[in-house]
Amino acid sequence: MKYSASVSSSRRKSRRAHFQAPSHLRRIIMSAPLSTELRGKYNVRSMPIRKDDEVVVQRGQYKGREGKVVTCYRKKYVIYLDRVQREKLNGQTVPVGIHPSNVMITKIKLDKDRKAILERKNRSAADEKGKGKFTDAEVQGGAAMVDVD
Repeated sequence: MKYSASVSSSRRKSRRAHFQAPSHLRRIIMSAPLSTELRGKYNVRSMPIRKDDEVVVQRGQYKGREGKVVTCYRKKYVIYLDRVQREKLNGQTVPVGIHPSNVMITKIKLDKDRKAILERKNRSAADEKGKGKFTDAEVQGGAAMVDVD
């Protein structure tokens, strides 16, 4: 069932939009979940990953490995970690690309922009402000429609 008129449910169009996405949208797609400690601290479930975050691999051949993000390669939708490498036949080591959905962020590199994102995404703060919520009294009394001409 289609929920949004502005987004296609066609497999072909969805894949096309994914693989032709511009860099600013790829950043959002390349998000990773936060660890339970960070989730409890910031009340945020996931964040776009960035260069100096520390992560642990959750899925795949390198499951359980921890490391620091060395590069976010948006064009290929992968991140490279400092401790996840493999050896080529000639003995040279090369980094292995891992999709951000397969890792969990354990330590966030905080700067002012990241702090602003965490503040904005904080769900408990939004609940305390009553953002987007109407009380029963407002619904019964019609207080929300008083200012409308």
